[in-house]
Amino acid sequence: MAIGLAELALAGFFAYLFYTETWGKKTALSNVAGPPRESWLKGNTQRLFRDAFEYNRWLSWTYGTAVKMHTLFGQEALYLSDPLALQHIFVKNQQAFDVNNAFIQSNLLMFGEGLTATLDKQHKKQRKMLNPVFAVSNLRELLPIIQPIANEMASVFTKHVPADGTTTELDVMPWLSRGAQEYISQACFGWTFNALDLDKRNTYSEAARRYTPAALRVSWLRPYLPFIVKIFPLSWRTKMLEWYPGEDMKNFVYILDVMYKTSKRIFGEKKKALEGGLEGKANVITSGKSEGDMGPVMQGKDIMSILLNANASSNQADRLTDSELMGQMSTLLFAGFETTTYAISRILWVLASHPEAQARIRSEVKVAKERYLSQGFSTVAAWHDASLSYDDLTALPYLDAVIRETLRVYPPSSVHFRMASQDTTLPLQYPVNSVDGKPVDAIPIKKGTQILVSIIASNHSKEVWGEDASEWKPERWLNLADNEMPKGITDSVKYPGVYCGMMTFLGGPRGCIGFKFSEMEAKQVLATLLPRLHFALPSAVDENGNRKEVYWKMSGPQIPVIRPPFGDGTTAQVPLDVRLVKEEDFAIEPDDEDLIAL
Repeated sequence: MAIGLAELALAGFFAYLFYTETWGKKTALSNVAGPPRESWLKGNTQRLFRDAFEYNRWLSWTYGTAVKMHTLFGQEALYLSDPLALQHIFVKNQQAFDVNNAFIQSNLLMFGEGLTATLDKQHKKQRKMLNPVFAVSNLRELLPIIQPIANEMASVFTKHVPADGTTTELDVMPWLSRGAQEYISQACFGWTFNALDLDKRNTYSEAARRYTPAALRVSWLRPYLPFIVKIFPLSWRTKMLEWYPGEDMKNFVYILDVMYKTSKRIFGEKKKALEGGLEGKANVITSGKSEGDMGPVMQGKDIMSILLNANASSNQADRLTDSELMGQMSTLLFAGFETTTYAISRILWVLASHPEAQARIRSEVKVAKERYLSQGFSTVAAWHDASLSYDDLTALPYLDAVIRETLRVYPPSSVHFRMASQDTTLPLQYPVNSVDGKPVDAIPIKKGTQILVSIIASNHSKEVWGEDASEWKPERWLNLADNEMPKGITDSVKYPGVYCGMMTFLGGPRGCIGFKFSEMEAKQVLATLLPRLHFALPSAVDENGNRKEVYWKMSGPQIPVIRPPFGDGTTAQVPLDVRLVKEEDFAIEPDDEDLIAL
């Protein structure tokens, strides 16, 4: 459809208004230093999402903990990693900051009315309902029920490696992805999609695995969504999708459609079973009539059953609507599915890079499982087949330290967006130099200002984590008292993160609600795989002696790729050399009790 002169004139008029309102005018951020914009139209924030792990660190090293950036149409934004400023944003003055419209609108369109797509009272009500669902008491009962997923993953890996102990290259990411999907679907919904069984192809499983690559290909649209939603009614937006010529958008819409229809069907089955049960108890969802139903196994201990039961027993004012409950299903799946896949993939890659750490975890797990067997808590014949309880699994100090340190140094995502909902001032723990060279210890913030919270810069702060902040050192987490943090340059300064004082899972009332579940999943997977399998970096070389290398592109989420000539530099994959475990793969003698008392 051709664009007429009137449309061009109107677009030019709006561009002129943006230009005259933003270009050359002194703003609240005018005195904050930062890199130059790449263009007036696009600014320079897109640079944060173009393979930007080192760029994020460079920004904080060069300009300090508060940096002026430029967004669309010449508007300014504040890039932050200052701990005091983040305390105000996430905790002390949280009412003055909330997630931006682009984040809310995109999540609402993709996932429905879940936690990541709601604000203010609606978000508080949902959070109030969901917080108890993720309590440790529920996770403790859930862990042994989902242990078979990790066992099946280990069985799949074992089938793909030679029985004689020699090494083979194996892309671990597809199987970790399938396993993560089963963890979420079974634990959260009491449902299985048979993701680890290649003979049972499932439309929903395929759509879920295609989601992140498809979303990244249309991510350019996110900043414009608030304008589109505000200007065009739903019927027009639907037509725009039909008219849009690109295959990327059509593919993404198809994936979202599969997600929605499947979530709706599962939700209907779960609710029907609940309403037909004895006194409305969720644990009677055991009919197994619908394909994929795990009711007889889960016995009402899956998160959705607990949530439905809690919701049904709540008073009318606190109760969530069906659309809100469905929104939680899609939100939980995609908030915990891809990020957990990338996190566990990264941990295995790190352990392949540090064989001494891998051996130490393997030995620690062996001692714990042998002790578990000796105390009569399991009847399996081989120690590596024993399944640790929640308390025993979470009490392994070196496994815990490795997971913490990997999530700190290599967070699954890099930047989080907030927007000022009122005029305010942000104090800085560490003053920065202004454009005229003078120190700035507080920054005035105008309503509508974009805040870019740098997870990477925060997690790599030398002031908080020490001079070796960018080094992977799990030992920094050992021998700490309860709630004690590793020593930084300034011991009293902490970040408001909900997980171990780091910003990986954010903080405050919008911090990741399922981080304990994700941590539990990672520990169970590693404690199941490592006793059976040894992982090393790929050893393949080309004719010029160049070795195959896994490269982690930080383009929003961290994406592991293989550079040419071995790969295309785009497709997500984590090939590692894998073999069965040998005696020399253990750090110490199995009966050394000192390992557990680190």
